[in-house]
Amino acid sequence: MSAEIKKPVYHTHISSKHRMLDLNLKEVWRYRDLIVLFTKRTFVLTYKQTVLGPAWIFLNPFLTSLIYTFVFGGIAGIGTDGVPTILFYLCSNAIWTLFSSSITKNAQTFTANANVFGKVYFPRLTMPISNMLSSIIQFGIQMLLVLVFLAYYVFRGEVSPNWEAWLLIPVVLLHVGVMSLGFGIIISSLTTKYRDLAILVTFGVQLWMYITPIVYPLSQVGGGIMEMVMMINPVTAPVELFRYAVLGQGTISLGYYAVSVIVTLAVAVFGIMLFNKVEKTFMDTV
Repeated sequence: MSAEIKKPVYHTHISSKHRMLDLNLKEVWRYRDLIVLFTKRTFVLTYKQTVLGPAWIFLNPFLTSLIYTFVFGGIAGIGTDGVPTILFYLCSNAIWTLFSSSITKNAQTFTANANVFGKVYFPRLTMPISNMLSSIIQFGIQMLLVLVFLAYYVFRGEVSPNWEAWLLIPVVLLHVGVMSLGFGIIISSLTTKYRDLAILVTFGVQLWMYITPIVYPLSQVGGGIMEMVMMINPVTAPVELFRYAVLGQGTISLGYYAVSVIVTLAVAVFGIMLFNKVEKTFMDTV
């Protein structure tokens, strides 16, 4: 006598009424397979129908770092705390690209996927999460290029990474990923009504880079009130911690890092709440 195998039964209740603090994270977790599929799709479509394909993941940060080396290191003469200039910019560019690409992709979640959202139901939050994960995958591939240069300069004795602090790199990635997710879905939610934000987001992200120690180390700011203003920027603390681990140079402040974590959690929770609220009516405005 064969035993019956009972399959799990899922019940989905679609309602226009939700509590303000209902984040629906449990439902999102149930759709984790869909997140994996969306992540693969996002990553593949980024380089589909390009001549060089995924090679752009290496070429883009390398060429960008060369330009930074020439402009900021050569012409402007900005120091890098003794770290070889090209390695400094490759490292900085990798962590910043993770943040900026995740925001840029998620800022268009509703407008770019209106056709899909209007036809079938699934937790809408799976889409921005998959965008964030695809940016993390891109970061991992870029780090291979960073590791090649790092190994070369470590062998020459020009760089001394803090190997123990490498254990904190996954924490930094999670921190930056959640922060970019929060800001991205807030912008996406507002873009459904205010289309101007979609135009301004690229300019805003570029401006944000210059008030974050990406093309210069925080030590070049000179301390005082200017450094304090820079440290209030929630992206500064994880960027400095990342460089401290990889390059052995960075300004670490536990107090400002705690502030950055608090801001990240607040932005993420508020973003999810706003996202869940907008998803019920966005088809009327998109």
